[in-house]
Amino acid sequence: MSKERRHLQELPSMSGNLPDWTLSTSQGGKKGVQSDMDNENTPQDLIHSWSPPRKQQRISRGKENEEAVFVLARRPWRKKEQTGFSWDSLPDELLLGIFHSLPLRDLLRASRVCKRWHRLAFDESLWFSVDLEGKAQLDRALSQVLTTGAVALRCPRTFIGQPSFPDTKPLRVQHLDLSNCTVSSAALEEILRRCCRLQNLSLEGLGLSDHILQSLSQNPELVRLNMSGCSAFSSQALGEVLEGCTRLEELNASWCPDFSNEHIKTLVTAIPASVTRLNLSGYRHNLQMDDVKVLLGRCPNLTDLDLSDSVLLTPDVFQYFQQLPALQHLALSRCYQIHPAALVELEKFPGLKTLEVFGIVQDAYLPILKKGLPHIKVNSCCFTAISRPTPAGRRDRALWGLRCQLAYRQPPGL
Repeated sequence: MSKERRHLQELPSMSGNLPDWTLSTSQGGKKGVQSDMDNENTPQDLIHSWSPPRKQQRISRGKENEEAVFVLARRPWRKKEQTGFSWDSLPDELLLGIFHSLPLRDLLRASRVCKRWHRLAFDESLWFSVDLEGKAQLDRALSQVLTTGAVALRCPRTFIGQPSFPDTKPLRVQHLDLSNCTVSSAALEEILRRCCRLQNLSLEGLGLSDHILQSLSQNPELVRLNMSGCSAFSSQALGEVLEGCTRLEELNASWCPDFSNEHIKTLVTAIPASVTRLNLSGYRHNLQMDDVKVLLGRCPNLTDLDLSDSVLLTPDVFQYFQQLPALQHLALSRCYQIHPAALVELEKFPGLKTLEVFGIVQDAYLPILKKGLPHIKVNSCCFTAISRPTPAGRRDRALWGLRCQLAYRQPPGL
């Protein structure tokens, strides 16, 4: 047995020294082995032995002077102490204030800096009102802006592809201008069926559908609706919109190419009594005297009325205007059955401020008419501003009087 122990003692250990428990077996027996094995839970020797060796300092001698000895060593890395200003030290509120003053393109660039800036850059408070006019195509960008929480969005004359929304949650948008966009009815329905808080909406020149108008009827807070030049919807769907939007104050339903006598009958019988500004021009042979009588009976609070290009109207229509004590602006341009001499009867309306009669009165007789109606401005405006988001002649591209905070392209002169 002693010879066998001597051979074990001659075996080298991994740390260079033989552990003590191999020597204590002869004295303590099993008890000594057990006491030393309790320390094996943290094998420090194995950790040191399996760890990579420490780098030794390289000693070199100079070429010019061999006796000069210098040591090549690497300085230990030290964390640089931050002194002065640091963007990371700013609170979220202060960064949001800085981002609030950035234009749209700079805000998008800032969102790529880090995850924190990306989260703050898409805070819904920064995307309250957005103007995307000038961007040629909107697909994912439109859905991203709407889902971010935009309340006001302006993107007229833009090509809109098929938007993709992550869920069916209703949108926060309240003011939406899609005038003269190139968009399919399916894509438009995908957007409007998620809108239930609309207050101002412009769909001028778009092709609609009955499903789109049914979605519009789910917006009881709608105040202004611009449907000028819209097409492809039935009179029943038009009636649903007028019956569902009980707070409607401004309506532009002019020059709709598919409007028939049935559409006119539905409009004049279902229009809310709350409407104060109405544009119903462009229906040459569809709008009749009886329709005007029913219309003015339902809307006695009208202040702005445009019935231009209705050739079936005669001077007898003036007696119905007497039912409108608040009437201030009247347009009868190109109503050719109204003789210029009959316009003098409008002197009986003391509240009337402007009168548009383009095409009825020749320029040579216009001074005579102005003299007969001294309190009325005659032919002062060629274009109507009823329900339109940006009136003609304005360069600030306001959205129903609201200036957009973020703009894809800044308007000229700003």
